[in-house]
Amino acid sequence: MLVGQVETTGSDPLIALAVLALSVVSVVLSVTIAAVLIRGYRRGPAHREMLWLAVGLIFLITVPELLRVALPTATDIGSTGRSILVSGCELVGLGTILWTVYGGEMR
Repeated sequence: MLVGQVETTGSDPLIALAVLALSVVSVVLSVTIAAVLIRGYRRGPAHREMLWLAVGLIFLITVPELLRVALPTATDIGSTGRSILVSGCELVGLGTILWTVYGGEMR
């Protein structure tokens, strides 16, 4: 059984697998929505806001989720550094979305 082969520190392996599965679902959904927004952008230069919304979404959901998994796996960055990087990416994403929604480009 797969669960018997998974080792975790401080939690049940089923919980760890569920959290990982939810992260994968979040990334897939955000990339799918970003792809739809990029298709809207490709319709013409009048739809430039779609591209900025896609960039904001990627920085708000996709990049932080990947950082949450990749940083502890591949680096020695501590939880404080990881939190700063993840929160920074989320703020960039939120800022980009707000900038787009409230008219960042001159119309």
